[in-house]
Amino acid sequence: MLPVDSDHKATEIQLFSLSSPHMKAFHLAWLSLFSCFFSTFSIPPLLPIIKKDLNLTPSDVGKAGIGSFLGSIFSRLAMGPICDFFGPRIASATLSLLTAPVICSMSLISSPQAFILVRFLIGFSLANFVANQFWMSSMFSGSVVGFANGVAAGWANVGSGVTQLVMPLIYSLLMTTFGMRSSIAWRMAFLVPAIFQVVTALLVLFFGQDLPDGNYKSTKRFQNSPKLQEESVLTVLFNGLTNYRGWILALTYGFSFGVELTTDNIIAEYFYDRFNLDIETAGAIAASFGLANLVSRPAGGVISDEMGRRFGMRGRLWSLWLVQILAGLLCVLLGRVNSLWASILVMCCFSLFVQAASGLIFGVVPFVSKRSLGVISGMTGSGGTLGAVVTQLLLFSGSNNISTQNSISSMGLMMLVCTFPVTLIYFPQWGGMFCGPSVGRDSSAGSYRLLE
Repeated sequence: MLPVDSDHKATEIQLFSLSSPHMKAFHLAWLSLFSCFFSTFSIPPLLPIIKKDLNLTPSDVGKAGIGSFLGSIFSRLAMGPICDFFGPRIASATLSLLTAPVICSMSLISSPQAFILVRFLIGFSLANFVANQFWMSSMFSGSVVGFANGVAAGWANVGSGVTQLVMPLIYSLLMTTFGMRSSIAWRMAFLVPAIFQVVTALLVLFFGQDLPDGNYKSTKRFQNSPKLQEESVLTVLFNGLTNYRGWILALTYGFSFGVELTTDNIIAEYFYDRFNLDIETAGAIAASFGLANLVSRPAGGVISDEMGRRFGMRGRLWSLWLVQILAGLLCVLLGRVNSLWASILVMCCFSLFVQAASGLIFGVVPFVSKRSLGVISGMTGSGGTLGAVVTQLLLFSGSNNISTQNSISSMGLMMLVCTFPVTLIYFPQWGGMFCGPSVGRDSSAGSYRLLE
């Protein structure tokens, strides 16, 4: 058993433990989200093959990329209140089971319109991220919640890199070992992520637990609290949506995780086209971008917790701001370098900083509102996918004459501009980047509903 605080939340994380309920929930959460990232990004590494078979134009590819993020915006926003009222276990498993048939339907599509529709529907599975972060914030104490959120999301995001590496191998294996034609092999390859997603959903449903004391509505926390029983969905929504800190974090996340999603979508094709690489090599290079999540996003969580221990909320905010500014500068540089090896090096450095920034953001999110945690998480998560839609639409839609490398640099400039509002975040009990607290450290801060 892990040591716990007065709310029975774990105050330590033992990554290689399966102790119930905290670490079991941790491993189920990241593995389930991993399968969703694997499914969502299983298409880009096979895009050069799919484009030929379906006669996709650059505009079709751009619309499909936008569609994959567009679906996630609404599903992430809805997932927050759903977690608030039904718990992360039911929310996560249900979403995965509903979206698994969509990835399976990739084997049946035969037109550009169907391809765009499937990518739009697959994007809904990324709302599992909100359930993942909500679950970690429900299971782990504030002293380690940044690390818990960072590792759970970081390990899950590795799925976007693993699929870049694995899907071309599955495709090649089906052709060489089973003698399938190319047009059949790429279709059959999508059965793998679909089955994987169903298996992880069932594991969450049957072995997960929402809270340290039990599943959501059966816990004494809800049975014995008339206040929580009487609170309406609208009340929880109102308190979350009117908290300006949530909107700033959503904007910031839109140009950290949103940029990461966009890069996952375009990076394999970028290296394939610009440096005349084969599909396996381009996929392997692109995989390194997503695989960096194994250490980079958790590192962001660790930095957030450590800076929080040393300097309070000011430390969390300053570290977030600095890391994301550096990520933006590296993104600008990525579009300016012209050699293969220099591009790979800059891409790897960029991946470390942009993913760490995402971890740092969710080191702040749990402190915005306790009762509206799901709403704030959903707002922030939706901001990530909305940022991806904006960058994809403006820079990578195939409808403009801007080169991909110039678009990447422009994306970095957008990151720099959208990081500055972090300086406006202020917590009455803990202060902000430039000001100290205005009320007692133990105050509930009234209408702000912070940590109530």
